[in-house]
Amino acid sequence: MATRTTGSTTIDLRDGATPSAAPAPRTAADRSAPRRTPRRPALTRRQRAAAWGDALLGGPLPGRLARWDTPLLTYGVLQGAVLLLVAIGLVMVLSSSSVEEIADGSSPFRALVQQVPFAALGLVSMLVASRLPPVFWRRVAPVVVVLVAGLESLVLTPLGYGVGGNTNWVQLGPLRGQPSEFGKVALVLWCALVLASKRQVLDRPLRWGLPLALGVVPLVGFVLAGGDLGTAMVMLVVVAGAVFAAGVPLRHLALLGAVALAGVAVMASTGNRMARIEAFLGGNTDRLGSGYQATSGLYALASGGLTGLGLGGSRQKWSWLPEAHNDYIFAILGEELGLVGTLVVLGLFVAFGWCCARVVRRSRDLFAAVLVSGVMVWVLGQAAVNIAVVVGLAPVLGVPLPLISAGGSALLATLTAVGLVLSCARHSPGAQAALSARPGLVRRSLAVVSRRGRR
Repeated sequence: MATRTTGSTTIDLRDGATPSAAPAPRTAADRSAPRRTPRRPALTRRQRAAAWGDALLGGPLPGRLARWDTPLLTYGVLQGAVLLLVAIGLVMVLSSSSVEEIADGSSPFRALVQQVPFAALGLVSMLVASRLPPVFWRRVAPVVVVLVAGLESLVLTPLGYGVGGNTNWVQLGPLRGQPSEFGKVALVLWCALVLASKRQVLDRPLRWGLPLALGVVPLVGFVLAGGDLGTAMVMLVVVAGAVFAAGVPLRHLALLGAVALAGVAVMASTGNRMARIEAFLGGNTDRLGSGYQATSGLYALASGGLTGLGLGGSRQKWSWLPEAHNDYIFAILGEELGLVGTLVVLGLFVAFGWCCARVVRRSRDLFAAVLVSGVMVWVLGQAAVNIAVVVGLAPVLGVPLPLISAGGSALLATLTAVGLVLSCARHSPGAQAALSARPGLVRRSLAVVSRRGRR
């Protein structure tokens, strides 16, 4: 381009070009004046709704909240929600079990004393799991599946024993627990490993279905052999969630769901499960028989009202409500803390799911995305089933409330799974740099002390 500069005017010598004035030089007053950033155009109502919908699914935060949208937000909110749920669980385990323990001649703190070591061990396991990278879990996934499947098989030996009609416990000397809870962790790892390695052939069900069945069938089969249909249903939901997150065509997922539903229907028609289903379909009118537990749970929720009877003030835990510290702990929570307390717990589970969705959206690794999706479906799906049973929307299934109900094996396994989510969150894009730039606890404490000393 041919140009010629005359004074403060730049002349373009191309055909048809007109002279244009060059920008005047900035004066000292102009340089000292604050620069004004142009205002963003106002969003329409539909655009604001779309932005909030995307944020609820794990996308970027809209509006002024966008400045808080950092890689550390998910990490911190997830940790806080889980720690609050564990703390509420310990308090409610003590409150809901103390009366029964006294009636049995034991200490009122017996259930709490049994739960606290598993909570402490679970938090340590969560911390260790969060510090290990996802590539480590990808390598050890087959080993974890083999070890957990071996533990689950012990329920069929003399080491296994039944509780509540299900043979799902194992006694190894002074130690006892439910291997099926750790089977959920192994199942999540196996689904993530297989589906991530078969990402190029997900449209061919036999190419990924047969390798997936090598781990799913023994893990779920040993649970069904012990008669624990509720846990097996949760595990099948986890598999469905992992398959959906991997991007398998919906027609293949629908076929898999139909086969699973047929198997569940066959299992539900045996034992006392059919009586529970018939009682649920009949409105639990037999209040002194098959509908006793469901009716007592509704009585507890109805007695709580808006703010509850106060911590420790439950009436149904006085030998009226079976499994008050385990499967029906949500009913005692609603009776003592009211609607406000139940909404707080539901809000914490929503925060947990939102954080998991953000990790999935930010992850560039399919293994991490499927892994986090499986854990999210596990925790939220099991919580939804437990709460649905308590409020009378589902028949009694014997599924505990994650992170809150009594049960050391379940708490330890769930916190370990949360550690896997935190591991994927730590290694999401931008998270490592943000965590490295964040000052440590000692540095922050010294900074606070030094500021107070200067005052």
